[in-house]
Amino acid sequence: MAVREEVYGYFIPSVTLIGIGASKQIPDKIRALGGSKPLIVTDKGITGAGITKQITDLLDAAGMKYVVYDETIPNPTDNNVAEAFEVYKKEKCDSIVTLGGGSSHDCGKGVGFLAGNGGKIHDYEGVDKSKKPFPPYVAVNTTAGTASEMTRFCIITDTSRKVKMAIVDWRCTPSVAIDDPVLMMGMPPALTAATGMDALTHAVEAYVSTAATPMTDACAEKAMEYINRYLRRAVANGRDKEAREGMCYAQYLAGMAFNNASLGHVHAMAHQLGGFYDLPHGECNAILLPYVSEYNRIATRRRFGRIARILGEITDGLSADEASKKAIAAINTLSQDVGIPAGLKALGKKYGKEVKEEDIPTMTGNAQKDACGLTNPRTMTDAAVAAIYKAAM
Repeated sequence: MAVREEVYGYFIPSVTLIGIGASKQIPDKIRALGGSKPLIVTDKGITGAGITKQITDLLDAAGMKYVVYDETIPNPTDNNVAEAFEVYKKEKCDSIVTLGGGSSHDCGKGVGFLAGNGGKIHDYEGVDKSKKPFPPYVAVNTTAGTASEMTRFCIITDTSRKVKMAIVDWRCTPSVAIDDPVLMMGMPPALTAATGMDALTHAVEAYVSTAATPMTDACAEKAMEYINRYLRRAVANGRDKEAREGMCYAQYLAGMAFNNASLGHVHAMAHQLGGFYDLPHGECNAILLPYVSEYNRIATRRRFGRIARILGEITDGLSADEASKKAIAAINTLSQDVGIPAGLKALGKKYGKEVKEEDIPTMTGNAQKDACGLTNPRTMTDAAVAAIYKAAM
């Protein structure tokens, strides 16, 4: 009898340093990888908060040359990547340090693709399109959400198509990931909430993904437990060291889960809102998560029942169906507790953008082409995607 072959990959940085003071090892790790003049890819917010100087002071003390590119924008674009790469070439850099949240890491990964392989960033849309390795790459995280410092995902907006390109490539996994809670203390409550809900979305989508494995399940379950325990505390008091460290582990564990089990239609749909209206990714995820989860619930009720228990709901004596509904309620409660806007129109208004129902057909078409949707547990029709966008308005 023929045995059907089925191989699951597990991708993770070679080295991860988590804990207070981890950032002090940045110069040593660049040198260990063979780098001598890194391009530091970050953004004006990180520079304005004094975090970039904390890192450049470390490099100065170690006698290491560097160049700072801090023009990264939220939802980084193809133009952003091209501009940063020009700096990398002009300044003759030989390595990359990304400093920030998902945007800085994604932009820096884009530079890595071009430095190692040439061409344009658009050439790498899809899965494993690169042929050559990255330069030495250290990712230093300052938010507790995206886990981009440890993933093989790189999300870049194509400005001509108004689409977020999903680049999934094992070569863009950073060689060294650094998560130092000290660098996260200054995150304002709204950003703490948005990035924390992004991490929850990663854990939930990976947990119900068609590519989930026992390894990704273990990571997703612990991530959800820690997010439930620490996110409210981190939003309430950014100087709560235990909560910041707890969220550090939570978001990394969620990254370990989705980096290997992939995601689902929450991300496929959220990417369109980011590409179309330039809305913050974490909040888009948070708003869509309960709606997509309700749609997916019938495909994997037992798993949603377990999610409910992990998020603190009492499910003893309930049927699988009743328990699974409690997961959606728990997600909604957490969103409300940390101040996520109630719908997409309210989110748009918050950022001075108008989310329009007339854009739903275009966003639906693009969402259905997004690689993240391939592992959604329930087959998602165009009509279902459009209905979820409409319901979430």
